[in-house]
Amino acid sequence: MINKNLRTLRKRNQLTQEEVAEKINVSRQAVAKWESGETVPDINNCKALADFYNVTIDDLLNYKEEKDAPIPPKGKHFLGAVTMDEQGQIVIPQKARVIFDLHPGDDLIVLGDEEQGIALMKADIMIDFMNLVQESIKEK
Repeated sequence: MINKNLRTLRKRNQLTQEEVAEKINVSRQAVAKWESGETVPDINNCKALADFYNVTIDDLLNYKEEKDAPIPPKGKHFLGAVTMDEQGQIVIPQKARVIFDLHPGDDLIVLGDEEQGIALMKADIMIDFMNLVQESIKEK
Protein backbone atom coordinates (compact mmCIF):
# COMPACT_ATOMS: atom_id res chain seq x y z
CA MET A 1 0.00 0.00 0.00
CA ILE A 2 2.74 2.48 0.90
CA ASN A 3 4.10 2.59 -2.64
CA LYS A 4 0.69 3.52 -4.09
CA ASN A 5 0.07 6.05 -1.33
CA LEU A 6 3.44 7.70 -1.88
CA ARG A 7 2.82 7.98 -5.61
CA THR A 8 -0.72 9.31 -5.06
CA LEU A 9 0.40 11.91 -2.52
CA ARG A 10 3.27 13.11 -4.71
CA LYS A 11 1.04 13.46 -7.76
CA ARG A 12 -1.77 15.11 -5.78
CA ASN A 13 0.76 17.72 -4.63
CA GLN A 14 2.10 18.07 -8.20
CA LEU A 15 5.65 17.23 -7.21
CA THR A 16 8.42 15.37 -8.97
CA GLN A 17 10.30 12.53 -7.32
CA GLU A 18 13.32 14.81 -7.21
CA GLU A 19 11.40 17.53 -5.34
CA VAL A 20 10.17 15.02 -2.74
CA ALA A 21 13.68 13.61 -2.36
CA GLU A 22 15.09 17.08 -1.82
CA LYS A 23 12.45 17.93 0.83
CA ILE A 24 13.15 14.84 2.95
CA ASN A 25 16.88 14.65 2.18
CA VAL A 26 17.11 11.38 0.27
CA SER A 27 18.00 10.52 -3.32
CA ARG A 28 15.52 10.61 -6.19
CA GLN A 29 16.32 6.95 -6.73
CA ALA A 30 15.18 6.13 -3.19
CA VAL A 31 11.82 7.81 -3.85
CA ALA A 32 11.50 5.97 -7.16
CA LYS A 33 12.20 2.61 -5.46
CA TRP A 34 9.63 3.34 -2.72
CA GLU A 35 6.98 4.25 -5.29
CA SER A 36 7.69 1.18 -7.40
CA GLY A 37 7.49 -1.09 -4.36
CA GLU A 38 11.06 -2.27 -4.82
CA THR A 39 11.95 -1.04 -1.31
CA VAL A 40 10.17 0.69 1.57
CA PRO A 41 11.26 3.75 3.50
CA ASP A 42 12.64 3.24 7.00
CA ILE A 43 10.69 4.56 9.99
CA ASN A 44 12.51 7.90 10.03
CA ASN A 45 11.73 8.48 6.37
CA CYS A 46 8.11 7.38 6.93
CA LYS A 47 7.80 10.04 9.62
CA ALA A 48 9.42 12.64 7.37
CA LEU A 49 7.10 11.72 4.50
CA ALA A 50 3.99 11.75 6.71
CA ASP A 51 4.94 15.16 8.09
CA PHE A 52 5.77 16.49 4.64
CA TYR A 53 2.42 15.36 3.19
CA ASN A 54 0.53 16.20 6.43
CA VAL A 55 -0.94 12.72 6.81
CA THR A 56 -0.70 10.16 9.59
CA ILE A 57 1.95 7.46 9.41
CA ASP A 58 -0.86 4.89 9.63
CA ASP A 59 -2.58 6.37 6.56
CA LEU A 60 0.74 6.61 4.73
CA LEU A 61 1.33 2.89 5.32
CA ASN A 62 -2.15 1.38 5.22
CA TYR A 63 -4.69 3.68 3.56
CA LYS A 64 -6.73 1.94 0.89
CA GLU A 65 -8.20 4.59 -1.35
CA GLU A 66 -11.91 4.22 -1.83
CA LYS A 67 -13.85 5.82 -4.65
CA ASP A 68 -13.40 9.60 -4.42
CA ALA A 69 -11.88 9.37 -0.92
CA PRO A 70 -8.17 10.24 -1.09
CA ILE A 71 -5.81 10.02 1.88
CA PRO A 72 -7.07 12.66 4.32
CA PRO A 73 -4.85 15.31 5.88
CA LYS A 74 -3.75 14.57 9.44
CA GLY A 75 -6.63 15.12 11.87
CA LYS A 76 -9.24 15.30 9.10
CA HIS A 77 -11.67 12.47 8.55
CA PHE A 78 -14.30 11.43 6.05
CA LEU A 79 -16.76 9.77 8.38
CA GLY A 80 -19.47 8.71 5.97
CA ALA A 81 -22.86 10.04 5.00
CA VAL A 82 -26.01 10.16 7.12
CA THR A 83 -29.68 10.61 6.34
CA MET A 84 -31.91 12.83 8.42
CA ASP A 85 -35.21 11.22 9.39
CA GLU A 86 -38.65 12.85 9.57
CA GLN A 87 -37.97 14.15 13.09
CA GLY A 88 -34.75 15.84 11.94
CA GLN A 89 -32.56 13.24 13.63
CA ILE A 90 -29.38 11.65 12.33
CA VAL A 91 -27.24 8.76 13.53
CA ILE A 92 -23.60 9.72 13.99
CA PRO A 93 -21.42 7.07 12.29
CA GLN A 94 -19.63 4.67 14.64
CA LYS A 95 -16.21 5.74 13.40
CA ALA A 96 -17.03 9.33 14.40
CA ARG A 97 -18.29 8.22 17.81
CA VAL A 98 -15.04 6.32 18.43
CA ILE A 99 -12.67 9.03 17.17
CA PHE A 100 -14.44 11.80 19.09
CA ASP A 101 -15.27 9.68 22.17
CA LEU A 102 -19.04 10.24 21.86
CA HIS A 103 -21.44 8.23 24.01
CA PRO A 104 -25.22 8.07 24.45
CA GLY A 105 -26.30 10.96 26.66
CA ASP A 106 -23.39 13.24 25.72
CA ASP A 107 -24.43 16.85 25.20
CA LEU A 108 -23.47 18.25 21.80
CA ILE A 109 -23.51 21.81 20.53
CA VAL A 110 -24.67 22.41 16.98
CA LEU A 111 -22.83 25.23 15.22
CA GLY A 112 -23.78 26.64 11.84
CA ASP A 113 -22.31 28.78 9.12
CA GLU A 114 -24.61 29.46 6.19
CA GLU A 115 -21.70 29.24 3.77
CA GLN A 116 -19.74 26.35 5.28
CA GLY A 117 -22.41 24.19 6.89
CA ILE A 118 -23.15 22.58 10.23
CA ALA A 119 -20.69 21.35 12.85
CA LEU A 120 -21.10 19.39 16.08
CA MET A 121 -18.89 19.58 19.12
CA LYS A 122 -19.03 18.13 22.61
CA ALA A 123 -20.60 20.63 24.99
CA ASP A 124 -17.96 20.07 27.68
CA ILE A 125 -15.23 21.19 25.26
CA MET A 126 -17.13 24.39 24.52
CA ILE A 127 -17.79 24.98 28.23
CA ASP A 128 -14.08 24.51 29.03
CA PHE A 129 -13.19 26.94 26.25
CA MET A 130 -15.70 29.54 27.46
CA ASN A 131 -14.36 29.23 31.04
CA LEU A 132 -10.83 29.75 29.76
CA VAL A 133 -11.93 32.87 27.86
CA GLN A 134 -13.76 34.17 30.92
CA GLU A 135 -10.68 33.62 33.12
CA SER A 136 -8.40 35.41 30.66
CA ILE A 137 -10.79 38.38 30.58
CA LYS A 138 -10.77 38.57 34.39
CA GLU A 139 -6.95 38.60 34.40
CA LYS A 140 -6.85 41.72 32.24
